[in-house]
Amino acid sequence: MTDKNTDYKMPIVLIGNSFKYEIEALCKLFFHTSRFSFSDNITDAKGDSFIIAEVKNSGNKLELLASVKLNDNTESSAITLSENTEKNIAEHELCRLIYHILCRKTGIYPPWGLMTGIRPVKKVIELIQQGFSHNQTEKILTEHFELSPKKFSLAYETAINQLPILNNIDTHAASLYISIPFCPTRCSYCSFVSHSMDSAIKLMPEYISALCHEIEIIGNIVKNTGTKIDTVYFGGGTPTSVSASDIQKIMQTVSDNFNLDKIREYSFEAGRPDTITEEKLRIIKAFGADRISVNPQTLNDDVLRVIGRKHSGSDAIKAFELARKIGFNNINTDLIAGLPTESAESFKNTLDKITELSPESITVHTLTVKRSADLFENGSENMNNPASEMVDYSIEKLMSCGYLPYYMYRQKNTVNNLENVGYSKKGFESQYNIFIMDETQTILGAGCAASTKLVYPDGKISRIHNYKFPYEYIKRFDQLIQKKKEVIECLKKINSIPLK
Repeated sequence: MTDKNTDYKMPIVLIGNSFKYEIEALCKLFFHTSRFSFSDNITDAKGDSFIIAEVKNSGNKLELLASVKLNDNTESSAITLSENTEKNIAEHELCRLIYHILCRKTGIYPPWGLMTGIRPVKKVIELIQQGFSHNQTEKILTEHFELSPKKFSLAYETAINQLPILNNIDTHAASLYISIPFCPTRCSYCSFVSHSMDSAIKLMPEYISALCHEIEIIGNIVKNTGTKIDTVYFGGGTPTSVSASDIQKIMQTVSDNFNLDKIREYSFEAGRPDTITEEKLRIIKAFGADRISVNPQTLNDDVLRVIGRKHSGSDAIKAFELARKIGFNNINTDLIAGLPTESAESFKNTLDKITELSPESITVHTLTVKRSADLFENGSENMNNPASEMVDYSIEKLMSCGYLPYYMYRQKNTVNNLENVGYSKKGFESQYNIFIMDETQTILGAGCAASTKLVYPDGKISRIHNYKFPYEYIKRFDQLIQKKKEVIECLKKINSIPLK
């Protein structure tokens, strides 16, 4: 089986079960950039590679059988459970059979084991809140998911740093996300819905106008339902791709339509250093943003050229120093471990230089190779790089410099099955990042490709997605606004709960 043959789909045959989602997520841990075909017909198990996952009722027993063929070599395994076994347990144990076979056949032992979800810290927090000790939590998670002790320690430390903030969350409030999905150019690793300024420039006036109109509409809903805004986050893309006057117009609209007097955090992703100017930073600060991101990804100029960035490492340092000069005292920097052509040594040099600048927080992402990214064509090559060494160094280095992990998430197709972690100095944890990962507060999204996440009092979560492309967002704006009815319903329910 080859990752480069993008037309090939590895057959996965599901017999007596419908465990497609979890089995596919599991297989992605081993075949990162591959595609799969699913069927319930055993005759489709053909070729030099395939997987068969079977659940069979046999008397008062439940038989789970897994068979994996790779490169013309087949290995099978089976287990018997009680017929009364719950579906989710049977699914997990069938995945475990496949997991162990794939570990042996590929030599890959994922550091997060069988844990395929994007929010590993949530599982840790749930156990802590149920009263389990550190040792009990470790035993449960390492035995059930087979994650490595190193990754458990990272998840547990992150959970401990999150809990004080989560314990003070205002579930009657909501956070506001503003999407500006434009970038000067599209980076080769990028899979987000972002658009280069060259292609989007003609749409910009209409887009800004529509965005401000949506902000006004959400502002009215928030006022009419008596909802408090807790945090504000400008993201993208690269929000500073647009002009200083456009930034001022959007931030003025937010200020005019929301009461920002008591918000806990106002973040603005200044983003790529080649879009950051003194004028833009002064506007951002004047409108109350107290946390910004300057995101070099790497300070290695050769790597920056490879991924399609138009700035240098020194440009990133100058942008950071400019933000300090203007008076920002809460700056985040984003780095990516595992970028193409990046060596472990050059990543270490980047991290060392960044820590010397002493930002309040540093987020270390791991390269993710998505189908919509230019890097996908050479997917296998990109998966074979020293990202693990880089990530291990970042954990050791940042903790030794007083940075603590405070939020974490994982993605499919990430190099070496690693994670993305936000580290901060004590007291500088991003509230918004924690809220979005823990899913315990409603997030109201405005703008192209923005997502609204409604968290109801009973724990139900509903998502409303705005249109992905600027022309679609503009053209179908009236249809988009029809979706706001559910937002009103949720906010009314949130604010009908008696305050504690």
